[in-house]
Amino acid sequence: MSEHKAGFVNIVGNPNVGKSTLMNALIGEKLSIITSKAQTTRHRIFGIVNGDDFQVVFSDTPGIIKPAYELQSSMMDFVKSAFEDADVLIYMVEIGEKDLKDEAFFAKITNSKVPVLLLLNKIDVSSQEVLEQQVQLWKDKVPNAEIYPISALQNFNVDTVFNRILELLPESPAFYPKDQITDKPERFFVNETIREKILINYSKEIPYAVEVETEEFLEDENIIRIRSVIMVERDTQKGIIIGHKGSALKRVGIQARKDLEKFFGKQVHIEIFVKVNKNWRSDQRQLKRFGYNQK
Repeated sequence: MSEHKAGFVNIVGNPNVGKSTLMNALIGEKLSIITSKAQTTRHRIFGIVNGDDFQVVFSDTPGIIKPAYELQSSMMDFVKSAFEDADVLIYMVEIGEKDLKDEAFFAKITNSKVPVLLLLNKIDVSSQEVLEQQVQLWKDKVPNAEIYPISALQNFNVDTVFNRILELLPESPAFYPKDQITDKPERFFVNETIREKILINYSKEIPYAVEVETEEFLEDENIIRIRSVIMVERDTQKGIIIGHKGSALKRVGIQARKDLEKFFGKQVHIEIFVKVNKNWRSDQRQLKRFGYNQK
């Protein structure tokens, strides 16, 4: 009987370097939301790739930042936990980047006891000369890492990275059932899809003051009925989210429904409401309720 390999491969790096794009490319499913705004990923999201003789549990984490409020501190706790249970660590950087925003995290990478794959992303927008300079820069900075130039968006070199991960994984039985692709429930993906549309459609502080909670998820053979609430911190934000005669909120609902129908493979009926939930980002109890505080 052939050996079975399984392990946790955790992706860390600065905001907006392409971590979520990479994870979705590796898994072949859109599990992590992707926008051009920083701090799009707030949770640690597992995506599971299964084969007859392997199971890779990928983990996408929030971009590394210096926390300014309680929600961001909780986001950085997710990143810390990614260092603790990794069998392989992916440190993702992009062309032109010089260092990690947090010295302590950087030291954890350079002193890692597990294999580190440093992925130099977005090489499709650089010249060969710049690429060679960047590879040398990171070789000097992180001598313990194997370096792979990639383009997560164009799927360039992603297969090579995946095959190397399989070589590095320890022998182990599977951690999750073989038909499972994530550790998160359906409602989580509804919340994240709506939040992605808010990030795309609104600017300034609005996307960061928003949390989404799905209160109802009823699935039958032909249709899924969803009722979700967008939480904001102030009445003025509620007005902006709803828009003139409800037009802005309607647009979010239509875009989210299209994506969710693709994700679940069946018809979706979605109702979205907006509520004011003052200062939820700084409230320990609220953060726990939304799945942030692990303490």
